[in-house]
Amino acid sequence: MSQLSLKRLEKSFNEARIIKGIDLEVAEGEFVVFVGPSGCGKSTLLRMIAGLEDVTQGQIEIGGKVVNDLPPVERGIAMVFQSYALYPHMSVYENIAFPLRVEKLPQAEVDKRVGAAAKVLQLESRLQHRPGQLSGGQRQRVAIGRAIVRQPKIFLFDEPLSNLDAALRSEMRIELMELHKRLGSTMIYVTHDQIEAMTMADKIVVLNAGEISQVGSPLDLYHKPDNLFVAGFIGSPKMNFINGKVRSADGSTVAVDLGSLGMLRLPRTSTAVAGQDVTVGIRPEHMSLGEGEFTIETVPNIVEHLGIHTIAYSTLPGGEAFIGLFEGNPEIADGKPLRVSFSVADAHLFDARGLAVY
Repeated sequence: MSQLSLKRLEKSFNEARIIKGIDLEVAEGEFVVFVGPSGCGKSTLLRMIAGLEDVTQGQIEIGGKVVNDLPPVERGIAMVFQSYALYPHMSVYENIAFPLRVEKLPQAEVDKRVGAAAKVLQLESRLQHRPGQLSGGQRQRVAIGRAIVRQPKIFLFDEPLSNLDAALRSEMRIELMELHKRLGSTMIYVTHDQIEAMTMADKIVVLNAGEISQVGSPLDLYHKPDNLFVAGFIGSPKMNFINGKVRSADGSTVAVDLGSLGMLRLPRTSTAVAGQDVTVGIRPEHMSLGEGEFTIETVPNIVEHLGIHTIAYSTLPGGEAFIGLFEGNPEIADGKPLRVSFSVADAHLFDARGLAVY
């Protein structure tokens, strides 16, 4: 049985449909990430699961029980928000203990739960401090501790790291992953950062305009995106897209005319037909310097030397932006002609509707 089940879930604000019939199953113990651009509906969906937004249509089931009409406190969930939402006049101990005070649990039980959460989150030496005496990462851990003591069936995280600096976000990502391993709890995490999604998730749900574009493991989405949107959203730098036209397809090979770049022959058992407009995708990290199976000549207009790798940005004759990512520090300079190549096995093909062709 799924820990969480969403069935034809919809949410509308007056005439605006924000969530458009979502079906999703989340297994017990999974770390699931909702990812997508701003305005795609991911936070609204999370708030619906939490009970903070009413359901327009469809059902939310937690542990096999329909919870549409249950208030948040009775759903067996705990939510960690983007803002820490800590009480500045209370100690760390009392901030973590607050939901237990509301439930009027005995002091011995409060001490036990707060102590256990503080140990897991390495906050034992900070329990008598106030939030103003803590770093941003410690404050976020206090907010997580307040969720842990409720012993929920499901943890919900709404962009909890977005207020932290880059280095601290990286550290907190690791801490959250370790926390998930220790607790073994079901966690649903919302972010617009696809790097967070790729590094943290067991399963990623890619949302676009209130609909699910694809569900799968991080590597499934990276290697086999279902459509152009997922292909462009997952991966950093984003995938290169080159417009082309099918010249021939014999059931085992598709020949794609890329204009002045030449003819690209892809091993595909597809239903593509001659004359069909298509898009070829190739990830920047799959480019190599020099001649190869398919070679492109370009002139970088911006080059980023980052030590561990080098990124070259250019524009193709057809007007498409083109990015190459190369290991180390090769001799690449702005305005200097560059010859790069890729293996046809690494290329992706999308039809005129934007759907992947494999």
